[in-house]
Amino acid sequence: MSSPEAEPSAGPAAALPAVAPQLRALRRRASLTLEAAARDAGLSPAHLSRLETGQRQPSLPMLLSLARIYGTTVSELLGETTADREPVTRAGDMEPTSAGGWTYWQAGSPGRGMQALRVQVPYGAQGDIVRVHPGEEWLYVLKGRLRLRLGDALHRLAPGDSAHFDSLTPHRIAAEDPDGVELLFVHTLLQSPTAALCLGPTQGDVS
Repeated sequence: MSSPEAEPSAGPAAALPAVAPQLRALRRRASLTLEAAARDAGLSPAHLSRLETGQRQPSLPMLLSLARIYGTTVSELLGETTADREPVTRAGDMEPTSAGGWTYWQAGSPGRGMQALRVQVPYGAQGDIVRVHPGEEWLYVLKGRLRLRLGDALHRLAPGDSAHFDSLTPHRIAAEDPDGVELLFVHTLLQSPTAALCLGPTQGDVS
């Protein structure tokens, strides 16, 4: 794994909007000194200063780290604004979507720092796919039994059980029973088209 201060490649860096003004403003809003924020993010003060003055572009994992430290979202760090979103999602508005054999219902507003889903995982679907990506995941078993592998550890979860883990830990999710398993699933991923879900086909996807 590269160090936090490793320079991003030219492609992603060039695609990012200018974030320097937001980085400095949000650090000050969080009442953090340059030294304290840099320490928490695993950066040198000089490197963070270069990010805040636009001399360097941050990598996407670096943005995720800074967003957590400043108590905000990657979207806000990028200076993106969104229209007011309805805080309540009605059951009738949750349209099922299938991806890679799984069925999921969006249970929260899109574009948020956290994405909430209700997920149906059928037996045998993607049980051999191991995923690693930035962010955190929380899941709660509603129905059925879940087999969750985190690194080298295997966990079996029953209805009412939950798990909360760092998504950089290699993980694999599968239904334990032939009837499948139903979950509540919350994840924090970078707001980009390729990181919208930790589900479905893996081709071209980091999740």
